[in-house]
Amino acid sequence: MTLLETAAGSQPAAPARARRAGAGTATLALLAFAQLIISVDYNIVYVALPRIGGDLGFSAQHLQWVISAYAVAFGGFLLLGGRACDLFGPRRMFVTGLALYGISSLAGGLAAGPGTLIAARAVQGIGGAFLFPATLTLVGTLFAPGRERNRAYSVWGAAGGSGLVVGALLGGVLTQLLGWRSVLYVNVPLVLVAVVAAFRLIAPDTARRAGRRVDLPGALTSTLGVTGVVVALVQGPESGWLSATTVLPAAAGTALLAAFLLVEARTRDPLMPLRLLRDRGLRTGMTVTFLYMATIGSTAYFLTVHFQNVLGYDALRSGLAYLVPMLAITAGSLLAGRVTTRLGTRTAMTGSLVLAASGTAMVALAMAVDGSYLALVPGFLVLGLGQGAGYTLMFGAATAGVAGQEQGIASGMASTAQQVGGAVGLAVLVGLAGLGERTSAAATVDGMRTALFVAVGGIALTALVALGFPRRPAR
Repeated sequence: MTLLETAAGSQPAAPARARRAGAGTATLALLAFAQLIISVDYNIVYVALPRIGGDLGFSAQHLQWVISAYAVAFGGFLLLGGRACDLFGPRRMFVTGLALYGISSLAGGLAAGPGTLIAARAVQGIGGAFLFPATLTLVGTLFAPGRERNRAYSVWGAAGGSGLVVGALLGGVLTQLLGWRSVLYVNVPLVLVAVVAAFRLIAPDTARRAGRRVDLPGALTSTLGVTGVVVALVQGPESGWLSATTVLPAAAGTALLAAFLLVEARTRDPLMPLRLLRDRGLRTGMTVTFLYMATIGSTAYFLTVHFQNVLGYDALRSGLAYLVPMLAITAGSLLAGRVTTRLGTRTAMTGSLVLAASGTAMVALAMAVDGSYLALVPGFLVLGLGQGAGYTLMFGAATAGVAGQEQGIASGMASTAQQVGGAVGLAVLVGLAGLGERTSAAATVDGMRTALFVAVGGIALTALVALGFPRRPAR
């Protein structure tokens, strides 16, 4: 039995879902589709940024917030989204998250100025914060333990891992052919299809448990606290780490998170029960998800810079250049379930991270001013296999020992660590690369190599941390 085999469905809670022999291919496809929407929307506007800035009159300083608004809202609301999933049911939160995506995507596509677009991207992030824990909870409770659940995690992980690359690919193609607004409009029909399918394929949530309530003080302090910290992390590289726009959000966020911990220690029905941190698998999983996004999750940024600033690709070619990494990530995700069933999650997780570290080093070594795309392909293949498998495994491993009625908040905790890790890692690695200070292609390549080799060391550290996953989680 592996870590993924003992996820929420084997717990006393959620028995109606756990006892089903199988949720069906259509349901799995829907959950994977929702996960793909979440991942794609994080990166889909990257290659469209120059056109967005020109059309809407963004300043160079504020253009980054088209990306950052999504990341800040997503990270800030994840704990609330996870707990809402436990209290009100995963199907309700699944549909709520999709609805927020559809409405905000339409508003963003119609935006006539910077403020409207940034606000729309923030609402997209909130939608993701409700949708992600709901999707992960449904995967962990709708499918029978063992091979079936491992396969479900593989398909879900393939959608999520490849979505980080599909976003850049789709964004480039749509921007080149239909304009930047199409990268937002595309969500509207997709969301409508997913909402209709959700009502047909996912069983209604059970009645809310008596005596449970929303921890409003905890929700307020955690949401504002995480938001403040993430704002500081994304603003630091642009405005300077000692600037008021960085220091003030960081200080406020830290103080609010301290208040959040005090609230959670004293309330009878906490948003995030602190006793969950005693679970070894969840502690290890949160650390792994943090480090994974800080290192592997940041590589897409440097690949985009290399394609556009060094190889001279336009938006369409930059998007198409992600096709090979996307295929490798998908393959790694789909293989992860089989490997996990045979070897166990801890072995599969550490092996995937070793592959990712090797692939990152190969990509860094292949980067050159006079280099070619073909020289990068071997590194893309090795990195993609490790990246896809690792993404598939880390969330299921983190929540494997948590009771079914707390799967939502456990998923929210792991994914909050993921979002904060991504913001921290990108800030640190971009600072090390010094891209804003480098005017020549050769200097840009040197800076990116430095950042990627530091990432290799971070991935190796992540593999060591992954050895902390228990061989068999407590039931």
